[in-house]
Amino acid sequence: MATVTKRQEKWRRHGARYKARRRAVDVLFEAEARDIDPMRIVEDRTELARVPENQVAPIAEYTRQIVLGAAEELDAVDSTIERFLSDQWELGRLPAVDRAILRMSVWELIFNPDVPTPTAVVEGVEIASEYSGEQGAPYIHAVLDDVAENLAEVRASVGAEATEVAEAVENAEAKADPVENQTAENQAKEAETTPEASQATTAND
Repeated sequence: MATVTKRQEKWRRHGARYKARRRAVDVLFEAEARDIDPMRIVEDRTELARVPENQVAPIAEYTRQIVLGAAEELDAVDSTIERFLSDQWELGRLPAVDRAILRMSVWELIFNPDVPTPTAVVEGVEIASEYSGEQGAPYIHAVLDDVAENLAEVRASVGAEATEVAEAVENAEAKADPVENQTAENQAKEAETTPEASQATTAND
């Protein structure tokens, strides 16, 4: 397991990236509690921060990146978390703050290769120790370590699933309204034979 010294811990808790991750957890937690799109909270906070009297801190760009990424890749993130949870835990029954921490950290592990894997694990565990305490931090640490140890396979699996979903959606859309698709094709053919199109062809010749 990744370890960190007391000095490193204090430094990280004052660092910009740590604060950005922690705020991303706050946003993900609030979004689930309110059952709204987490990016709506980001945009609301951004608007409020423009007025100094509101005393709302601006949303860091990395917070925005995490929240957007976790929201867009929620299915892949959650399925990965569920895969590495022990038999005695279920994602839906975890404390909401633990879900938010895991979603933030697992998204970072899978989808942000710019962040070193040990850093993503340690930062997630530090936030867990701050927010979740002694009970939640150990199993969050265990899940993140398991994801990290199997990261290449996890990324490959997530990529394959994303391709399958995209193909399924494309096929479903193609089958959903064949009349509409045929109409679009006919319109395209008609456009090629309009007087304007003929004139353009003549001009080019």
